[in-house]
Order: sequence, then C-alpha cells, then structure tokens
Amino acid sequence: MKQFLFLFFIPIFSIGQVNSVAIQRLFAEEKFVDAENVLLSYLKKQPQDIEAIELLGDTYGHLKNWDKAIESYQALIDYNANNANYQYKYGGVLGMKALSVNKIKALRLLDDIEAAFLKASKLDSKHIDARWALVEYYMKLPSFMGGGAGRALQIANELEAISKVDGYLAKGSIYEAEEDIELAEKYYKMAINVGGSLLCYDKLTQFYLAQDEPEKAILNLKEAYKRHQNEALLLQIKSIEKDNF
Repeated sequence: MKQFLFLFFIPIFSIGQVNSVAIQRLFAEEKFVDAENVLLSYLKKQPQDIEAIELLGDTYGHLKNWDKAIESYQALIDYNANNANYQYKYGGVLGMKALSVNKIKALRLLDDIEAAFLKASKLDSKHIDARWALVEYYMKLPSFMGGGAGRALQIANELEAISKVDGYLAKGSIYEAEEDIELAEKYYKMAINVGGSLLCYDKLTQFYLAQDEPEKAILNLKEAYKRHQNEALLLQIKSIEKDNF
C-alpha cells in the first residue's frame, strides 16, 4: 500500500505543486508517517514550496515531533512573519514543546509563545483560534508572570466581539477554573442559547459532571437530544445513569 501511494504521488509532484488534498486524506486516515515520507521526498525537489513546508509542519505536529514542527513553522515565519496562521501554528507547537520539557526549559519558551499568539491576533482581528490559545495560555500562567483570569477575560471579551458563542464558552471555562460556579453555569447556558451546538451542550454536561451533579447533566443531555436527535447522547445518558444511580 505504501509503495502504491508513493507511485501515485510521483507524477503529481513532478509538476511542482504539492497535492494538499491527498495529504489531508492521509491525515484523515492517520497515516502520518506516509505523509511525512511523501512530503520529504517532494521537498527534496521543491525545497521552497511553502504549502508543502506548512503541511510537513502539520505532519510533525500529528506525530508529536515538536522540534521538527518548530523548525518547519519557523521557516514559514522567516518567509512571511505577517501571516497570522503561521504565527498561530508556531505559537501552538512551541506551547506543546513547553509541555513536554522540564519547567526551566519551558520558562524559556513562554515569551515566544505569547508573542506568536499576540501577533497572530493583531494580524487577524477575527482570528478565533489564536485568541482561544491566549485564553488557555493566560489561565495556565500564574498572575505574577502576567497570566491569570483577569488577563484571560480580556481576551475572552475580544472573542465575544467576534463570536458570542466562543466568548461565552471562553468565559465559562475561565469562571469554572476560578471555581465561580454560578458565572460558569451562566455563560455555558448563554453559549447554548446563542449557538446550541453539540459542543456547547457538551461543555455544560462536562461542567455538571465535574460539579458532581449528574441529574443536571442528564437533563442537559435530554435537551440536547431534543434538538439534535443524536443517538450518542442517549448512550451518554445511560452511561451517567449507570455510574451514578
């Protein structure tokens, strides 16, 4: 199968354009090593193909090879430092690297992580993912180092201005982390009222379970089922009932 895939890509790569759709298909099939091999082979012939370099960085991210992912995304930033997505991906992989090393090494990465996410947000006033990353970053960072709920809420307000659902979910997660139960529940419910997606319902369900309130979680799941008719919700209800009653 690997040989077949390799032969399939040769004529496409010979014209000097990476087949991103085919690579995304390999991602969907979780064939990340195959994607890496194909991209490395292609980049030997077309080393300046920016799209291929980005896909290679994405591949290394899937493989949790943070050092090589950093190298790929750094090359993208060297090419165009004013691309918001490049900055976002670079900050994200630096963050994953920080989580995989000791505290001393992680501290050295913090400024670069924050700078990348902030620049992505500045470059794209509607970049939702970069702002979510900042919310999570500031909630993990102690207040004496510039983090904390106050700073995270500032970014959540920016999110709310772009997307009310994302802003409400962000605020719900912040207040939940701060153990302000009433405000957390309020904002999760507001997200459901505005958006009503399965994700919104799941956030509230998980919140109730974390608060050891399985009855509320089940009621919420029943409301979600009325709206979405998703059979997985019924299975989740049965699982909660089995574990708690």
